[in-house]
Amino acid sequence: MAIRKSLINANLSASDISCVGLSGQMHGAVMLDEHDCVVRPAVIWCDVRTDEQCKELTEKIGADRLIQLTCNPALPNFTLTKFLWVREHEPENWKRVRSVMLPKDYVRFRMTGERAIDVADASGTLLLDVAHRRWSGEMLAATGIDERILPKVYESQEVCGQISAAGAVATGLKQGTPVVAGAGDQAAGATGMGIVVPGSVSATIGTSGVVFAATDRPALDPKGRLHTFCHAIPGRWHVMGVTQAAGLSLRWFRDNLASRTSYDQLTAEAEKINPGSDGLLWTPYLMGERTPHLDGHARAALVGLTASHTRGHIVRAILEGVAFSLRDSFTIFAEMNVPVRRIRLGGGGARSALWRQIQADIFGREVEIVEAEEGAAYGAAILAGVGAAHWPSVDAACDAVIRVTQRVPSQLDVVAKLNESYAAYRRVYPATHSIF
Repeated sequence: MAIRKSLINANLSASDISCVGLSGQMHGAVMLDEHDCVVRPAVIWCDVRTDEQCKELTEKIGADRLIQLTCNPALPNFTLTKFLWVREHEPENWKRVRSVMLPKDYVRFRMTGERAIDVADASGTLLLDVAHRRWSGEMLAATGIDERILPKVYESQEVCGQISAAGAVATGLKQGTPVVAGAGDQAAGATGMGIVVPGSVSATIGTSGVVFAATDRPALDPKGRLHTFCHAIPGRWHVMGVTQAAGLSLRWFRDNLASRTSYDQLTAEAEKINPGSDGLLWTPYLMGERTPHLDGHARAALVGLTASHTRGHIVRAILEGVAFSLRDSFTIFAEMNVPVRRIRLGGGGARSALWRQIQADIFGREVEIVEAEEGAAYGAAILAGVGAAHWPSVDAACDAVIRVTQRVPSQLDVVAKLNESYAAYRRVYPATHSIF
């Protein structure tokens, strides 16, 4: 229905669509029975009930071997751990499972009848041999997962199905329209921002926050603080740091402590506060944290509060704290020799002039804003365009359609002040860890 309405709103007919691309939230676990009916509600990316399964998996395979096999440690967000939880806690449901897929791939299945997944999304399952872009036989054997229940793996721009008769009725698209594999929201969003060649990096603030760097090799952080996934471009990978509660931090504050105040008013108050928030610090661990701590039990903290601090101080501390958390990923990039030549901002954090400037100053470099704001949907459309041969490659497509509309330079005097604040921010987690 949504696709049909979009066609009408865009004044397009089904015959105008030459190919379909897909994107969606990563890591979610959709399980189907022998009749292709959903066995239970999907366990989505932010569900972190699987701590015990992560520990057992790490002990069984070994932390170092796990990273060698999948380029990543076992984290509660990853899809495999959700399968293991269902198998342990809902054995009757697991007995019914005959196929599994991620959320966007279930949409594709309903549209085409094909069980498919792209290499980028498959990287977030903890079942993919990321270096070789295929399911890992050793991981499947170690966990007792039958490869026959998994979808077939494709490169992101590769055609993997066609709109079926039922899919045409449901969507208004033309039967036989090709469908490419697409990509998870992070890889597709990065593609939509032109983050496709080594040295290009995006910092995106949505509910969560992500720093995403394209690479030409499966670069590994031996400590597992960053995710190493296949990119949506053949022969490319990416490293990615994740802040669980980025935009969520500001939303949490507004919803619970300033519900009658607009975001514009809150940021206007924050804009009056000096960089560094007069010593006030926020660690955005409302949902535990992935990068750099890999700690589902980490907790947020507002540190250094005095009677002289105002609501504007708290809001600015939240904006800075989220950016400090993203900077942690850049710090690890430097350790790994991952090049950073340009940084592009995305998500809701890129729409706020204050948050844009805060990021430029905390990262200590100029940041760019691109014209398209559709993010992952725009990237999925680019991948579909390559699949339909409108462009010879994803690189060529990005060169043709992505435009930088604004560059925000860092302010040298502010950078020095925020470097001091970042050093203090880095001491908060070790100081509070024992409490939680």
